[in-house]
Amino acid sequence: MTTSSTSPITRVYVSRDSAATSVGANEVADALVLAAAAAGVDLHVVRTGTRGMLWLEPLVEVETPAGRVGYGPVSPADVDGLVAAGMLDGVLDGAGGHTTARDHPSYLGLVEDLPWMRDQQRICLARVGVTDPVSTTDYEAHGGLAGLRHALSLDPQQVVAEVTDSGLRGRGGAGFPAGIKWKTVADTPGELKFVCCNADEGDSGTFADRMVMEGDPFALLEGMTIAGYAVGASEGYIYLRSEYPDAAHALKEAIDAARAAGWLGADVLGSGYTFDIHLRIGAGAYICGEETSMLESLEGKRGMVRAKPPIPAITGLFGKPTVVNNVLTLVSVPTILAEGGTKYAELGVDRSRGTQVFQLAGNIARGGAFETAFGISLEKLVHEYGGGTRTGRPLRAVQVGGPLGQYIPADKLDIPTDYEAFAAADAMLGHGGITVFDDTVDMAHMARFAMEFCAEESCGKCTPCRVGSIRGVETIDKIVGGVDPDGNLALLNDLCELMTDGSLCAMGGLTPNPVRSALLHFPEDFTPGVHDRKEAAR
Repeated sequence: MTTSSTSPITRVYVSRDSAATSVGANEVADALVLAAAAAGVDLHVVRTGTRGMLWLEPLVEVETPAGRVGYGPVSPADVDGLVAAGMLDGVLDGAGGHTTARDHPSYLGLVEDLPWMRDQQRICLARVGVTDPVSTTDYEAHGGLAGLRHALSLDPQQVVAEVTDSGLRGRGGAGFPAGIKWKTVADTPGELKFVCCNADEGDSGTFADRMVMEGDPFALLEGMTIAGYAVGASEGYIYLRSEYPDAAHALKEAIDAARAAGWLGADVLGSGYTFDIHLRIGAGAYICGEETSMLESLEGKRGMVRAKPPIPAITGLFGKPTVVNNVLTLVSVPTILAEGGTKYAELGVDRSRGTQVFQLAGNIARGGAFETAFGISLEKLVHEYGGGTRTGRPLRAVQVGGPLGQYIPADKLDIPTDYEAFAAADAMLGHGGITVFDDTVDMAHMARFAMEFCAEESCGKCTPCRVGSIRGVETIDKIVGGVDPDGNLALLNDLCELMTDGSLCAMGGLTPNPVRSALLHFPEDFTPGVHDRKEAAR
């Protein structure tokens, strides 16, 4: 998107991420082009991913000799005034007594100096918000392909060893070591093997996968290609949820561009290695985020879980050895190969190495994505970077790990973000989603929601999940309705134990987590009549 004049080109960056376009980024970009043309400024608008500071979207970044200067949030109505004040020509110091862009409420200063950006350790998000997501030139100019080129210079076993040495664990929630999974696939005999990317990001409050796929899709393709080379696979599939049309569009563009550039296909980067990637769109079932259900769906069947063993690494897609990793896991791989597994392992704590993209959502003042090494406390993420609740009311609970994660009360947030520390606190880190609630939340209602969600999304294969969740909704209704509360509380606890131990997959097995944590930390909310009183107080 470029205007034309004889003056030097001014370059500005506006996100095309769906979170940004949902609040008017496209309209702001259009307004910038019109205002620049009217002012005689030769403007080039680069559409990028988002920086992850979602409360500042639409964010406009102007390239200057000192770095990119940010303005946000900017509305289309702000644009003419900002351009007139010197937003595009670098007149920011107020010299001459004019009103300048620096005086505008949306002026932020250098983007890289903002605490949110300055304090991160961005690996998965390194290029997101910086580059044109579908420009192969931009990708290589910002470090792209360095990991793949190095991987192709090694033996496949050495690639697996680098990933193992890095300590990378699956970012989808289970935290299984990626190197061990890859070695299992590599060591399993078979002419045909697959790499499947689980991009069915269905947990409420999570959006990091989407951000990466919209903002840096080549990184995912590169990670999958490295995985394929390491385990001896020739095909890869990205299983994407249908609710992400912008990510689908970006991935299609990136796959076509990668094939045209020789990054995918019969001779990857001239190495003689053959690998190609196909995009498949799911139908919107939460259960297809479970790896075996995803494989069933990829095979054209109804998304239902498979009993394990056999594990997908041995008997996966179409019965062949298959690597199943999520987006963030695979996007971490190019950096590991480019810089070495040992260097990656220097980040993080204990058995949680590298970085995690934490997603701050719910009732929070500054929502967005924040990537940093494991170990930062949950309290710091929520209060220092998230700014507490958006309503300004006291924070009451935080749920980490999606809708099946435990509720953590406000006075117990001082937990380091690593897998084992969370497990010790009877919580789980999951996909890094952090959802915040203020003191108006009804925790009995949230416990009921967990059971209701499971009843709605269960694949129906096993009885504890399919029937137990429905009975859970009914039992919570009886408790809050005053029907034999003690007896039904005992029944609810028994039901949770049965679902945990008897369900076939994590869907039914983890649904009791939010229920039990709500009962443990907020028992007063299960008192008959509390729900009505909370509703009346709102």
